[in-house]
Amino acid sequence: MTSSTTPPLAPPLTRRGVPVDRDLRILALGSFANRFGAGAVLTTSALFFTRQVGFSATEVALAMSVSAVVGIVMQVPAGHLGDTRGPRRVLTAFMVGAAIFSAPPVLATTPWALALLLGVLAFFERGAGAVNQGVIAQLATGGRGVLFKAYLRAVTNTALGLGSVFGGAALIIDERWAYVSVFVLNAVFTGFAAWNTTRLPDIAPHARPAGEPRLAVVRDWPYVVITVITGLFSLHFFVMELGLALYVSARTAAPTVMVAILLILNTAAVALFQVRLSRRADSVEAGARALVRGAWWIAGGFAIVAFADRGSRWLAIGALVAGSLVHVVGEMIGSGGQWGLQMGLAPHERQGQYQGFAGLGFSVLAVVAPPVVTYFCVDLGETGWLILAAFMVVIALVSVPAARWALASRARYGVTTHSG
Repeated sequence: MTSSTTPPLAPPLTRRGVPVDRDLRILALGSFANRFGAGAVLTTSALFFTRQVGFSATEVALAMSVSAVVGIVMQVPAGHLGDTRGPRRVLTAFMVGAAIFSAPPVLATTPWALALLLGVLAFFERGAGAVNQGVIAQLATGGRGVLFKAYLRAVTNTALGLGSVFGGAALIIDERWAYVSVFVLNAVFTGFAAWNTTRLPDIAPHARPAGEPRLAVVRDWPYVVITVITGLFSLHFFVMELGLALYVSARTAAPTVMVAILLILNTAAVALFQVRLSRRADSVEAGARALVRGAWWIAGGFAIVAFADRGSRWLAIGALVAGSLVHVVGEMIGSGGQWGLQMGLAPHERQGQYQGFAGLGFSVLAVVAPPVVTYFCVDLGETGWLILAAFMVVIALVSVPAARWALASRARYGVTTHSG
């Protein structure tokens, strides 16, 4: 009898669309509940504060900017707190705070009160988000981290879409009570998500050795560089969420309803194929290669969309649909690449701190991207879309040598438990 050297197959992540592992099922359920309520609020909040409360669009935007800044400041300290005090317990505390402060923004009668309430909510929501990323990395072990993040993205996209249906109902009713009920609904679902975290196992806190910096990630220069690269790569999300909507209405003959149709197509594609297209990004070097593959698809999608302002209504519709479908393939492949880089380079015992820092790339971009995207997609039109396409490819190509450098430097920065 000869012994086989073939390694055993890893157990499947899901069975019939549900995670096999109990802890991952709990995380998925909590994420669905949390994002379902968020989807309803995202659909209605801006119109509620302008049409029902009477704030100007500028006042609402400034209040939301305050909450965005609070979120940026919170991410790394919250992740660090989770690492050192126990991720599950800290996650529960932040989620309880988010549930308590989900509904109070409807009580705001002045822009300053709205900014304060949204800031407090962001403190808990973004803190919970940073800690949750660390919990995912701690529980989705054995090479399942990237695949589970892909699964969660499909779950949360579906939840956001279903939640937006309830938000849409409130828009149709267009009465104050309907809008308020959406905020209450979000609070209830967030409260359920908070309770759900108590079902997770306790994770031992990381005891910081003598001499270890309190926030070691900010001194890990290779990881900082990777965070900048993955943050810049995230620009394509803002291009397709904001730039595309403005481009459709300002420069093409396509009806504005195409914006909603394209969003539905994107959501459906992610829900169906995100896990499948993330399977080859479960290490640092594989993640960088996935980023490059994704960038070429994204660039192709941008180039096709660029032609939408050249002709008739039907040519515009065809270019928008084709370009969006090509882009979403790159979006899914590239997302897997980002997760492979961000999780694979981080130490297992400090995943909260590192994943909180990794999220800063997207959060900072959310502040600066809108005017940049508007300039390239609307002001420059076709030329701007082609420039953005080239930018995506260049950023992804830079990630390959940067990933090799970062991976080779792990021991130098005291990172000995990474999975890269």
